[in-house]
Amino acid sequence: MRVVITGGAGFLGTRLAEALVARGSLADADGRQQPIEQITLYDQPDAVGRLTVTPAGCEAIGGDISSAGEVGHVLGNGPVGVFHLASIVSGHGERDFDLALRVNLDGARHLLEACRRHDHPVRLTTTSSLAVFGPASGDPVGDDSLVQPATTYGMTKAMLELMINDYSRKGFLDGRAARLPTVIIRPGAPNAAASSAASAIFREPLAGKDYRLPLTSDTLMAVASVESVIDNLITLHEQPGESLDGRRTVTFPGISATFVEMLGVLHDQVPAEQLGPVTVEPDPAVQQIVRTWPTRVDGSRGVALGLRPADDLATTLSAYRARYVQGA
Repeated sequence: MRVVITGGAGFLGTRLAEALVARGSLADADGRQQPIEQITLYDQPDAVGRLTVTPAGCEAIGGDISSAGEVGHVLGNGPVGVFHLASIVSGHGERDFDLALRVNLDGARHLLEACRRHDHPVRLTTTSSLAVFGPASGDPVGDDSLVQPATTYGMTKAMLELMINDYSRKGFLDGRAARLPTVIIRPGAPNAAASSAASAIFREPLAGKDYRLPLTSDTLMAVASVESVIDNLITLHEQPGESLDGRRTVTFPGISATFVEMLGVLHDQVPAEQLGPVTVEPDPAVQQIVRTWPTRVDGSRGVALGLRPADDLATTLSAYRARYVQGA
């Protein structure tokens, strides 16, 4: 079978592709294990152009997910499994409402329609976010919490969750949505997500760079390691649709930590003289976005479905250093 990963040139997409190559097979819409013959990483042309290494067994294709014709072409013919990760992220979505709608809503609908028309039944897993919750949702949040986002990004993710549920209810595809905490630790340059500080607080000092934290140091965030998220995305994709009992969105497990605690773990592993300095310079716009998010998650339903708990911060940092930090 073929696997298509939208947003596949990004950090999460390439890590997912590597895991799928190592796995070698994936369940189709009927639940049968099929050998993975090809993985397509579909993303914006500039994102594809920035790829320095394409995982073995993968092809990278640039395009515009908001173009209905392009999306249908990428699915190709024959059995296909889809991971939909493409999205305009939180801070960018607040600045450009129209772009967020075009990519996050129109693009998602074009993809779902292409799956609906495909010549084989399609199983699709997409990523949602804790941003679907807002101040009225309570804290902690889980699969039974009120969905009432306070950002444009969260609104588009909430609508995607509803579309996944209805397309699945009607039998147009076999979909499921993974509601993610902030995924850490991302390598490379910071992105436009308001949550990017949770990676940068580790990454920048480790690289010997000065880092200006745009949030107060006591800000509490719900996070999950990329290793646990990748494992759990595949586990969720493998779940029979009937096991989800009509609720196609699953809140992933996470842990909660302040930036003071994150820095404490960093200093436990790396001597201070080897780290770049951190200064706290809160950005009101970033702080306002993050303030609307829940700080704790209840991932117990996901764990009951077979998802694994999130790693602690020390394990997460050790895995990042082993993979990305020379001489760690």
